[in-house]
Amino acid sequence: MTFKATLLAAGTTLALAGSAAADPVKVGMITTLSGGGASLGIDTRDGFMLAVEAAANPDLTVVIEDDQQKPEIAVQLADKLIQSDKVDVLTGIVWSNLAMAVVPAATAQGKTYLSTNAAPSQLAGKGCNPGYFSVSYQNDNLHEAAGAYAATAGIKRAFIMAPNYPAGKDSLSGFKRFYEGEVVSEVYTQLGQTDYASEIAQIRASGADGVFIFLPGGMGISFVKQYAESGVGLPLIGPAFSFDQSILQAMGDAAVGFLNGANWSPDLDTAANATFVEGFRAEYGRLPSVYAAYGYDTANLLLSAMAKAPVTDAEAFRAALKEADFASVRGKFSFAPSNHPIQDLYVREVVKEGDIYTNRIVGTAMTDRGNPYEDACKM
Repeated sequence: MTFKATLLAAGTTLALAGSAAADPVKVGMITTLSGGGASLGIDTRDGFMLAVEAAANPDLTVVIEDDQQKPEIAVQLADKLIQSDKVDVLTGIVWSNLAMAVVPAATAQGKTYLSTNAAPSQLAGKGCNPGYFSVSYQNDNLHEAAGAYAATAGIKRAFIMAPNYPAGKDSLSGFKRFYEGEVVSEVYTQLGQTDYASEIAQIRASGADGVFIFLPGGMGISFVKQYAESGVGLPLIGPAFSFDQSILQAMGDAAVGFLNGANWSPDLDTAANATFVEGFRAEYGRLPSVYAAYGYDTANLLLSAMAKAPVTDAEAFRAALKEADFASVRGKFSFAPSNHPIQDLYVREVVKEGDIYTNRIVGTAMTDRGNPYEDACKM
């Protein structure tokens, strides 16, 4: 491969050569490439571009922009991509507050949005749209897996915590939906918070016998290190975002043994996943994260639709997307009527293999799980 991540600075436009497609497609990727959440956006970008580069399709152009994890910047970039760059498809947003600022306006203008990550509940039920596809999950899903598995992990009295933004609220709703124990305390922190001394003191005094956290990116790194140093010692469980490959190396030994709900893992036994993990390591010199896996699947979904219908025929193109005729790294994958995935959910454990911290599947939490807001979607 000729693609290198260092070439994909904000604003870079790539036109890629290779086999023909039904119609030229221009993609606008808005993702987080700077600041505390940069590792998530970088992995999203790199996973997406790995699939694009492998396909070498001359009719696919990708414009990549850095949202800096700021909703107002994301809105400005979306306006530029739609009005000036004339993109056909938008993708890449990591954070749900940014997705809520961009997606409804983009679909209202007739654009197709493929979510590589953020999938807030507001867009899954009443706010569903024929032009919006979540390729990753619905926000609640990985938290549902953690909640369903928590009793098995011995957590009967849970202290639960998440940042105060749309995905944080979805996360705690998802955990509680299948958790069979008692929630002794429900705490919302500031988005981007890095000092958790007060929350750890609350955990210590709560009478809980386990803790559930949704703290992605730098928030998770800070909390897990501080939690380990505190000596509280209660079992810790979360979604994949709190113990993902993109942040595990920074957590180090503090994360080993903790559990997390996921819909993908590097050890998931599918042929497509083996190809993806091997290719990602060869290209970038690191193990992929869930964000990279979703980016890779999103690009392959897009390429499958391009082979079947022109993007200028929105109805046919979206029907081709809905077919999900591609080899997902997750194995089984289909879209529900709301354009959200139906997929299996797992529980992973953080392990250390040599000098590398990673995750390994320890159980299946749910099979063929869809979207809890499906019945409210009337499209």
